[in-house]
Amino acid sequence: MVFQQVNKPFKANHLSIPSLNAGEVLVKTTYTTICTSDLHTYYGRRPGTLPSILGLEAIGEVADLAPEGIYSYDGERLQLGDRITWAVYAHNPQGLAAQRGFPQKSVGLYKYGHELLSENNTLNGGFATHCLLRNGSTIYKVPGELTPPEAALLNCTHATVAGALRLAGSLRDKNLLVSGAGMLGLSACAMARESRVRRIWVSDLNEERLQQAERFGVDDCLVVTSEDYLNQKIDDEVDIVIETTGAPQAIEQCIDTLSIGGVIILVGSVFPQPNISLSAEQLVRKLLTVRGLHNYIPDDLAAAIRFLRKTRNKYPFHSLVEKEFPLSELHQAFEEGNNSKYYRVGVRMPPLNDKFTS
Repeated sequence: MVFQQVNKPFKANHLSIPSLNAGEVLVKTTYTTICTSDLHTYYGRRPGTLPSILGLEAIGEVADLAPEGIYSYDGERLQLGDRITWAVYAHNPQGLAAQRGFPQKSVGLYKYGHELLSENNTLNGGFATHCLLRNGSTIYKVPGELTPPEAALLNCTHATVAGALRLAGSLRDKNLLVSGAGMLGLSACAMARESRVRRIWVSDLNEERLQQAERFGVDDCLVVTSEDYLNQKIDDEVDIVIETTGAPQAIEQCIDTLSIGGVIILVGSVFPQPNISLSAEQLVRKLLTVRGLHNYIPDDLAAAIRFLRKTRNKYPFHSLVEKEFPLSELHQAFEEGNNSKYYRVGVRMPPLNDKFTS
């Protein structure tokens, strides 16, 4: 289903499956969820490539492999029919950026769900019956006990949060504030709880979302408005902030809550917003650290898989994919996904012999 114009219906397009080059894997996509990044692109809140196949949060089954054989990132040889997930980009692991620890910023990075759809570059996003994984992709097998709605969240939501917590450092016996109780926020709460954090606050404008957060390991829920000052509502020191909203005023207020030596990780600032105002003196005197995370490294995806496999019966992530549509109704799925009442909307792929139009 091709994204042709901002906020216009997707176009059904039938493409030939290309021959595989060295290091490539053909995936039969089985399930995709609509992540916030897809929504930002589709509704024009950030620049996007046209035409393209959107879709980041996806899983699928191995349909074909390059002749020399392909291994997962953790060394397992892939077989036809294996259920897999993959990082949102393919990169050169020998490149300078990867060697410096930033593979997601490699020169020539290939990002699934972001690439131009052309005659020589097809099947590169999740909203299609197939996806062609390029050489340099990070691939993991999906544990068999995970349902499709659970597993689809791994390679964007949970992997991003795993990266944010990695940057934050040890959470043991620390106090954490999570700004925003959306999908990223709930994942951050649950993952932090499993890291022996001492106390977790979560803040949001939406009281219903805060009620949901109580099922994901939160100690205290803070209803905020744009005029609120969070530090007037928090009765203890805040050591770490995970900021998922990207809202400038929320970021500024979160920084104000930090105690001496505090760390804030910015995760949600992935679309254009007004600049934030910072006091350099405050940063210096309070010894604060501000870090940003865009995408993640391969080990973060592995950490996300371990987390979800261990805790899937403890935290109800499956319930957050609240509505499903067939691929042929992708435009309606996006309209529902843009409605803030849903955390995620799922997209089911048709059987291979189905023909659909839009």
